[in-house]
Amino acid sequence: FYHKSGLLSPCPGCAKIGISSVEINILIDEGLEIGVELSWLEAVARQVLVAEGVGAKTEMGLVIATGERVKQLNRDYLGEDEPTDVLAFSAREEAADQSPFIQPPDGVLHLGEVIISYPQAVIQAEEHRHPVKKELAILIIHGLLHLLGYEHDEPELERRMRAREAELLGRIEGGLK
Repeated sequence: FYHKSGLLSPCPGCAKIGISSVEINILIDEGLEIGVELSWLEAVARQVLVAEGVGAKTEMGLVIATGERVKQLNRDYLGEDEPTDVLAFSAREEAADQSPFIQPPDGVLHLGEVIISYPQAVIQAEEHRHPVKKELAILIIHGLLHLLGYEHDEPELERRMRAREAELLGRIEGGLK
């Protein structure tokens, strides 16, 4: 199933900063029944982008995938032959001397794709004893922060990223019911 977001903004405050022109392309792997409205997935992603100050003319993909597909991508692209919960593939190439968000020739900032393993999200939701929707929000936040340059490969970077994830989740948690 494929969903391409329109120009109407489902999140409060988004239109004020021009985020309504952000295009979020959502793909649900065939055969997956996720029990979550696509508009909700889109709203979570938009709220993260708003909070991170991402402006208009931005495009990104969000894929809710089977565990097998995510494991294969993890193996093919990251060399890890094991399941994982979320992958983020950035479409931006940044040299060390460039600042992020250089305007591309087409005028649209292509962030990349966040790919979430739905079965892994269900497992993690059960482990943490919270709803699957909350786990999906956590994974969307985590993947988007990676697309926006956050990393967790060093202790200080991990603390910074985890703190930001918690802050963002707190901002949107009211809409998770």
